Amino acid sequence: MTFDLKAKDTQSNARAGVMTTDHGVIETPIFMPVGTVGSVKGVHQRELKDDINPDIILGNTYHLYLKPQIDVLEKAGGLHKFMNWDRNILTDSGGYQVYSLSGNNKIKEEGVKFKSHIDGSYHMFTPENVMEIQRSIGADIIMAFDECTPYPCDYNYARRSMHMTHRWLERCITHLEKTPFKYDYSQSFFPIVQGSTYKDLRKQSAEYIAGVGAEGNAIGGLSVGEPAEEMYAMTEVVTDILPWDKPRYLMGVGTPINILENIALGVDMFDCVMPTRNARNGMLFTAYGSINIKNLKWREDFSPIDEMGITFVDTEYSKAYLRHLFNVNELLGKQIATIHNLGFYLWLTREARKHIIAGDFKAWKDKMVKQMNNRL
Repeated sequence: MTFDLKAKDTQSNARAGVMTTDHGVIETPIFMPVGTVGSVKGVHQRELKDDINPDIILGNTYHLYLKPQIDVLEKAGGLHKFMNWDRNILTDSGGYQVYSLSGNNKIKEEGVKFKSHIDGSYHMFTPENVMEIQRSIGADIIMAFDECTPYPCDYNYARRSMHMTHRWLERCITHLEKTPFKYDYSQSFFPIVQGSTYKDLRKQSAEYIAGVGAEGNAIGGLSVGEPAEEMYAMTEVVTDILPWDKPRYLMGVGTPINILENIALGVDMFDCVMPTRNARNGMLFTAYGSINIKNLKWREDFSPIDEMGITFVDTEYSKAYLRHLFNVNELLGKQIATIHNLGFYLWLTREARKHIIAGDFKAWKDKMVKQMNNRL
């Protein structure tokens, strides 16, 4: 993988770059739609490619390991072929899901023993087998195995967890060196900065991660319930330390406003379930604020879903029709809202990129944050 910086904003730390992998070019800043189980929920690959048009999507190691299971993915030739997606894929390590979905996991130095949320069976994730699983899934970018701490988190626990994440990282690297690529393309490896919301721990972890010299770096353990101001403060500490010539990925973030503020702090890559999950609950994001399409006020509003027309659904359907679909619990409503929200998130990061290159990102960002804070 290569990463070339094309422009930097003079009034913030926002950057525009180009990542290139064996599956193509990724222009940053970028939002990665979440395809947890090998599918961006409710969206055909054709719509994903032609209408939403992301350079990269995300798959989830924990979920793919449990179903369809790794042997199926290997027989298919990897996740790209299994789901018929010829662009980039990133897989997370499964650490967050083990923390969030498994009520009775046991975290030890060896790894994490957890109970499947599907059938209650017990499994073990270690740095070594998570690297092997991600080799088999075959994503272009794979993540180190880490522990994602909750919020709030006791300082001593956060410190112990951070050091264990660093030790696990060394084991990941050692194991990757003796585990060849499974398919006919290369994979890039990103370690993950931890440290909860403690500035000294974040600084220590960022310095440790920067010293590894990986092809890119991730920031984990944020967007787990902490106030936005704390997220921004921790991100700023970390981006000041991580190497400027490598991509920076802030995991699991966030609202459109969160994304713009973190772009201003020097983050290049984002993923979040919010645009798809909120869409299924009738929440639409737009450049002028958010819409709860279930509200009575849209019952006779026959104007387009979004006059900006970012995706085909925005002008093909009216607000009144979309409200009706949600009102009668028709699946099409959730699909329309999902395509709209994902299209908007991709538009937002691409528009941010244009303004970084044009040199007026800060003024545009401040205007957009104010606009998007409205409830329509």
